[in-house]
Amino acid sequence: MALDLDATDRRILTVLQKNGRITNAELSEAVNLSPSACHRRVQRLEEEGYIAGYVALLDARRMGRMTTVFVEITLQSQAEDLLDAFEREVAKVPDLLECHLMAGTADYLLKLMAEDTEDFARIHRQFLSRLPGVRQMQSSFALRTVVKTTALAV
Repeated sequence: MALDLDATDRRILTVLQKNGRITNAELSEAVNLSPSACHRRVQRLEEEGYIAGYVALLDARRMGRMTTVFVEITLQSQAEDLLDAFEREVAKVPDLLECHLMAGTADYLLKLMAEDTEDFARIHRQFLSRLPGVRQMQSSFALRTVVKTTALAV
């Protein structure tokens, strides 16, 4: 799929990943295209699903969420109905940023943001401990974020 992208499409995507609020005029100048050609390309990239959406990235510290927690979850079985039930319920956890079905020792890896360890204890008590089919859960607290990006290599 990404093979359909030419160098100009890739430059557009690279710039938009860094600044999604850039004006079309600024974008067209940055990628050396006319504004109308640039606008058409961005529309095509959106329509073809290369651009999934636009968001505001909040500063977790300013929002009072200073603690990143990764939780490995192993289920009692890999039965499809249990996986479905787990995924349905984990999607309701309000502090959850990501949930990945994994290959390896754990079945799922969750990423959550909490105010502190006490807040995570609340999240664990109210939500995580009630998830269906959980056999084992292991939580790891990030000490410091070394690299963080939302930008994919294009």
